[in-house]
Amino acid sequence: MSGTNDSGPCTGGPDEPARRGGPGRGLRLWFAPQRVREEGDTPDYRFSLANERTFLAWIRTALALIGGGFAVDQFLPHLAWGVRAGLALALLAAGVLCALRAVNHWVRCERAMRRGEDLPVSRFPVLLSLAVAVVAVAMVVVVLFGWEGR
Repeated sequence: MSGTNDSGPCTGGPDEPARRGGPGRGLRLWFAPQRVREEGDTPDYRFSLANERTFLAWIRTALALIGGGFAVDQFLPHLAWGVRAGLALALLAAGVLCALRAVNHWVRCERAMRRGEDLPVSRFPVLLSLAVAVVAVAMVVVVLFGWEGR
């Protein structure tokens, strides 16, 4: 296949990994983002800057989740250890996943824009929302009924 992208939008078909350069190509771009320029045409800079702002918003969300995880662990010593650790670890894990998702989404969107493809869709925002909602419900239960460690 030639170096140009004349095959249209992503279809997710069986030839998709070969067309995209293999499953590890996106991961390699995390550590060498300048290589994104090798694909397709340069998009309008406004779109690339909007993609970067979205990346930064995901990073801010990740930092907030990580900070919330540490806050639960450090500032709620009255909670039973298992409850406190469970809530803290859930928030920390969500923060780690959110940070990883940020760079993955940035690369995927930048590549799609350069190729003239539709932007990628993901279930991650729904999963993150559900995880945060579960932790929030658990915190409501803790606030209403209290689970003191003894």
